[in-house]
Amino acid sequence: MSIQVFGLPVSRGVAIGRAVLVASSRIDVAHYFIEASQADAEVERLRVARDQVAAELTALQRDLPPDAPAELSALLDVHLMLLHDDMLASATKHWVRERHYNAEWAVSAQLEVLARQFDEMEDDYLRERKADMEQVTERLLRALARKSASGVVAPPQGVRDFGGEDPLVLVASDIAPADMLQFRRSVFTGFVTDVGGKTSHTAIVARSMDIPAVVGAREASRLIRQDDWVVIDGDNGVVIVDPSPIVLEEYRFRQRQSELERARLHRLRHTPAVTLDGQAIDLLANIELPSDAAAAVEAGAVGVGLFRSEFLFMNRAPNDLPGEDEQYEAYRDAVLGMNGLPVTIRTVDIGADKPIERMSVNELRHEHVLNPALGLRAIRWSLAEPAMFRQQLRAILRASAHGKVRLLIPMVAHLSEIRQTFESIARAKQQLTDAGKPFVDVEVGAMIEVPAAALMLKRFLKYFDFVSIGTNDLIQYTLAIDRADEHVSHLYDPWHPAVLKLVADSIAIANAAGKDVSVCGEMAGDVAFTELLLGMGLRSLSMHPAQIASVKHRVLRADTRRLAAGLDAVLHADDPMQAAQEAFKRVEVAAVPPAVSLPLQ
Repeated sequence: MSIQVFGLPVSRGVAIGRAVLVASSRIDVAHYFIEASQADAEVERLRVARDQVAAELTALQRDLPPDAPAELSALLDVHLMLLHDDMLASATKHWVRERHYNAEWAVSAQLEVLARQFDEMEDDYLRERKADMEQVTERLLRALARKSASGVVAPPQGVRDFGGEDPLVLVASDIAPADMLQFRRSVFTGFVTDVGGKTSHTAIVARSMDIPAVVGAREASRLIRQDDWVVIDGDNGVVIVDPSPIVLEEYRFRQRQSELERARLHRLRHTPAVTLDGQAIDLLANIELPSDAAAAVEAGAVGVGLFRSEFLFMNRAPNDLPGEDEQYEAYRDAVLGMNGLPVTIRTVDIGADKPIERMSVNELRHEHVLNPALGLRAIRWSLAEPAMFRQQLRAILRASAHGKVRLLIPMVAHLSEIRQTFESIARAKQQLTDAGKPFVDVEVGAMIEVPAAALMLKRFLKYFDFVSIGTNDLIQYTLAIDRADEHVSHLYDPWHPAVLKLVADSIAIANAAGKDVSVCGEMAGDVAFTELLLGMGLRSLSMHPAQIASVKHRVLRADTRRLAAGLDAVLHADDPMQAAQEAFKRVEVAAVPPAVSLPLQ
């Protein structure tokens, strides 16, 4: 029976595929297809791992002290029984031989099936055996990982080919930002999560990957079963499970139409972004990793407006954070990858929904910090770890020897923070000079993402060369809305008059001072705001590479003089969204006469 699950649309497009249910703790398990000829070898990996776990459990049972409770030995018997049960052993082989999953994926997939079965059992004792099954499979996964680490088997990297198999979509309760790094190299064409908001970092990375996604779908991971056919409507926030043939064909048609539209817009990538009245607009890219530079150049970006350096720190053990040389090489690769175009590197913005440890937003919120968005994050964390901060500053400064680099400081709110930051920069420069390492004096900018920073901007501009407005956090802090919490996501409103006033005032103040100003939050890549931001006087927008073509299309049809004339009505309206639609609709009609068409070249 077909069902619909509703959530928040966070990344455009349609994905159709079989559901792969993965618990948050197992998302970083390798997921890739094997060749049919490799099935026997993969089944052998499973057998060896199972025998190894059986030997471990037997040894534990043998070495129990004489005074150990009898329940411990009985528990190990249960684990041994589950290990060899056909529900796990035979079914896991099925995933390998019939669906061509790698061994780790097969174990994880079957665990999700069994976990659902245990949850539905009426008997309390049997239902509680789910924890035993999870412990057994975790042992299996660790054994398989040991084999991979020893060099016996190495999963392929960068695999996205389906190898003739059905396309797949990921369904999970939550995906931690660090796990999204694994997701980039996976076979999945879209994902659905139970939790999250439109501007949670998981959603932001989904948009950067340009794959359909729906978050905040509440019960999706409980309603969807392993291997169900699923349609993800990333435009409307709808997930359709087991769609009828008619519905399936309709969405396949939409997929084809979407691909044609993207191809049409892609032809704009080398067209300069100049408005009808001759205003040149800088369309920059937001990136997470050095390898993203290629996509930015291909999309026609004229530089990187935001390199989120914190992704170099994620999915690492606390004692294994990237050192100066590793960071330098990453920043250098990004600079070289942009072929001489400017790269703005933001210092590490750890905290809130981007913890260093791989944990879900829910775990972070409820188990570690009561309110992480207001805690030790971004520049606060950097200043609290001065040695780490200077290490990053040295790495960024060294990268400046290879091209134009700008340094961006996140979440500044106090003049004292600014003074400490510049003291750290000066010390890092002196350390590089003493060591004889080349660097260039870089421009230093501030992220305007706290209302206090927007209100203090005139004073801040005495210190900074440029500013970048981070609308995601600015909205969050202005409206007191946790942007990762689906329970209040409906209150997250970029059209709120207070938000628009802070953005407009910040742009006006920076322009009056002759300082560069850009917007690097999600508003920059949302075409619903393009005319509004241009009307405010903004001439630089930074977004995910996948969004550049759509925004450029709007820019080419805009007349900034007419947009500026309609701005006052929008900023003073009780319903700015409706006012903008009315004001800027008239502008577009006036700017593009009916007889004129704008060919896409």
